[in-house]
Amino acid sequence: DGLNTVVPASDPVYRSSRKTLALAEDAVLPLSEGFGLHPSMTGLKGLWDAGKLAVVRGVGYPSQNYSHFKSMAIWQAGDPKLQLDSGWLGRTLEAMEGEQHDPFFGFNIGTSTPAEMRSSKIAIPSVQKGEDYGIRVKGQISEPTHARTSTLLKLYEQYPSTSPYGALLETTSETAISSSQMLKDAASTYTPAVEYPASSFGSGLSLLAEAIVGDLGMRVGHITLGGFDTHNGQAEDHQALMETLDGGLTAFQQDLAAHGKADDVLVLTWSEFGRRVEENGNKGTDHGAASVMFALGNGVQKGMYGDAPDLSALVDNGNVPYTTDFRSVYATVIERWLGVPHEALLGQKWDQLGFLGA
Repeated sequence: DGLNTVVPASDPVYRSSRKTLALAEDAVLPLSEGFGLHPSMTGLKGLWDAGKLAVVRGVGYPSQNYSHFKSMAIWQAGDPKLQLDSGWLGRTLEAMEGEQHDPFFGFNIGTSTPAEMRSSKIAIPSVQKGEDYGIRVKGQISEPTHARTSTLLKLYEQYPSTSPYGALLETTSETAISSSQMLKDAASTYTPAVEYPASSFGSGLSLLAEAIVGDLGMRVGHITLGGFDTHNGQAEDHQALMETLDGGLTAFQQDLAAHGKADDVLVLTWSEFGRRVEENGNKGTDHGAASVMFALGNGVQKGMYGDAPDLSALVDNGNVPYTTDFRSVYATVIERWLGVPHEALLGQKWDQLGFLGA
């Protein structure tokens, strides 16, 4: 819910539309232009004050789709028409041809490859817990020399590399063992400099920090925080989510800074859509349109980007119209952070935003 995350605290339409959900103006953590953060986001407010947080408002795309699954697919592909192959991050990783594709070139925290990182050429490790990552035999992580493990790898090797997905399978077999050992070695030398929140989100961010501090060659990491479909009783649920998001990202940034890695990392958040302006009869909010994105890190140019939501000019039965196409955000990150041209990856040229230096 973008409006209760980056809050138009003094907007009378916001207050009249949300009789129970509107946040008190004096409780909101002030940013600029009359906007402020949810009161639980004290860590991100500190990053804003330190010049390390950018807020992009009104982010969306034409003809917003209100289905979770369809809209997620659109954001993951980087294409509202869903005509581009694979995921936008997968295509970007493939385009980094001049770089060595280390086993953790792309790294996901979870149980399966997220759609935005799908690639026909690059294997993306998905790890829930570092100690569980590896090839198991009878419930135990096996050594590379184990007979069953070596037999499994030989099966991968039999598939012709020129066949469909052959290169991906070959890469997967080559890195299955080495990446497990790399993560194990990184864990033996990494000690978090801060205490992460006791949540799966916090532990996942700690694992990403471990890969970064351990110099495993990661260029793109991915983690998910769910639970934002707040149709009922939103106030308490949204507050808990904001606390989880804020606590995790703040600890992550502090940990990287303590290990001398903060200059190397950009964090970007996204959601498939925002929530409707008016609260519903269940003290929640329904599927909406434009929302906000955060970019944070030492390389960020602090500020508010994109037009402020005009709550007196709503569309589609009470939704915030988009003013910033999400592909402009992607284009900015692809070119100014990951260092490759964006036009071929996103199907056309997009204006870039100023939250990253040219």
